[in-house]
Amino acid sequence: MEIDVSDRQLDTQRVLPWPPETVFAALTNPETLARWWGPAGFSNTFEVCDLRPGGLWRFVMHGPDGHDYPNEARFAELTAPSRFVVEHVSGPHFVLTLTLTAADGGKRLHWRQEFDSPEVCAQVAKFAVEANEQNLDRLAAVVGGAA
Repeated sequence: MEIDVSDRQLDTQRVLPWPPETVFAALTNPETLARWWGPAGFSNTFEVCDLRPGGLWRFVMHGPDGHDYPNEARFAELTAPSRFVVEHVSGPHFVLTLTLTAADGGKRLHWRQEFDSPEVCAQVAKFAVEANEQNLDRLAAVVGGAA
């Protein structure tokens, strides 16, 4: 696990032992994506999940505290099996880029969120750094068959 916070970006990386096609399938299958997306304790209701470049992704994240968090995004790029790019258009605005590259022991998943300003990034980093790690924990559990 590697974490980096720059002026406008949050970066998290993790080496996963599965083939990139297996990981990419967990990113691009709406039923699987709904099972792991979000921090620990969250669940999702996908209203629209049009998995194609330009496609709309509208969903509600249900927090363990009972609050609902509406989200709207657009899929910007889906290049199997190595690149998944989403523009989060509801606040806060950011572009999330997930890339899979070769690494010792498997494939490195690089999770990068790029925000419009350093101020927004700093505000979101207060909770997103840990939340992004939890997201990757949940992805690993789903791909590994534990969830």
